[in-house]
Amino acid sequence: MSQSKVMVVVPTYNEAENLSTMVGELLALGVPGLEILVVDDDSPDGTGQIADDLVQQHPDRVHVLHRTGERGLGTAYIAGFGYALDHSADYVIQMDADFSHSPSYIPQFLEAIEDYDVVIGSRYVSGGSLDEQWGVGRYLLSWWANSIYTHLILGVKVKDATAGFKCWRRATLEGIGLDRVRSNGYVFQVEMAYLTEKLGYCFLEIPIHFEDRRIGQSKMTMPVKIEAALQPLVIRRRHRGTERA
Repeated sequence: MSQSKVMVVVPTYNEAENLSTMVGELLALGVPGLEILVVDDDSPDGTGQIADDLVQQHPDRVHVLHRTGERGLGTAYIAGFGYALDHSADYVIQMDADFSHSPSYIPQFLEAIEDYDVVIGSRYVSGGSLDEQWGVGRYLLSWWANSIYTHLILGVKVKDATAGFKCWRRATLEGIGLDRVRSNGYVFQVEMAYLTEKLGYCFLEIPIHFEDRRIGQSKMTMPVKIEAALQPLVIRRRHRGTERA
């Protein structure tokens, strides 16, 4: 692991108040070979400029992709994963910029990935937990999506199918084939989880505490919720004959 390159992919949209602190905490981990890629979707609050400033401060450790036109969480991750693979990353970590995912778990992820194809930061395995500020409705929606809906429709075994905090082996992303992943928004996580299991990759869920965002506004709007509810049926049909790339 000491000779490996680790790329942390952080998609951003209006995260100006969080980004500098997040990058600082990631760099402070002291993980050898760790670099950070910010994928900014033309944030109107100046997040992109902050990312450019961070690149100037840490030219060998921080990188940025500025995206215009089509935007969204899924396509941002696909672009970020592609960049990481093109720049020789051995391991790719995906996480939110709003501190819902604590950087402190990353050393544990990197230790565990030696024996698995993907490591998942899970809210729904023993020891995992959710922020107490979550309302009952939000909790029930997340529980239903992960514990009932995706299991019934897609047959996945992972407890947290919508998890957005993961560590991937390079070979796993290459084997899945990023060009076949079509989902945008939060259902991107479900499609990646489904393909991981369908293609026979082994995963480990590590319990995490999921903190509600510290600053800023949630991106979980009603249209996003509706998309997430409908897309598992589309995902199952899309990947009927899928095999490893």
